[in-house]
Amino acid sequence: MEFTVPDELRYAESHEWIETTDGNVRVGISDFAQDELGDIVFVDLPSEGDELDRGEEFGVVESIKAVSDLYSPVAGTVTAVNEDVFDEPELINESPFDDGWMMELEPSEGTDHLLSPEEYRDQI
Repeated sequence: MEFTVPDELRYAESHEWIETTDGNVRVGISDFAQDELGDIVFVDLPSEGDELDRGEEFGVVESIKAVSDLYSPVAGTVTAVNEDVFDEPELINESPFDDGWMMELEPSEGTDHLLSPEEYRDQI
C-alpha cells in the first residue's frame, strides 16, 4: 500500500511528524500510523504550557484495535492543542496532516535528528 508522506515534513521513527511554522512546530501522526491503528475513537493530549522532552510520552490514541502512546519528536513547551480531535477523533484518520494535527510546540532544540521524508519512506 502507498502511504502519503509529505515532503515538507520531518518524521520521528515512532511515526509522529512535525511541520515548522513561525518558529513553532506542529505535531501529528503519519498516514502510516493512523492506518495501522484503524478507526481512532479517543485521544488524550497534553495541556498548553506543558514542558516535554524529546521522546517523552505526550498523549494516547485509542482505536478499535489498540491503545498507542504518542511521543514528542522534539523537546519544547506546548503552545496549542487541537481541541477538535477530542470531539472528532476520526479527524486523525481522515486528515492526519491537516485537520487531524495534535499539538504545537515552541521547540527548545533543533530538528536535525528527525527523519527526512525519504528516510521515513524507507522505514515504512
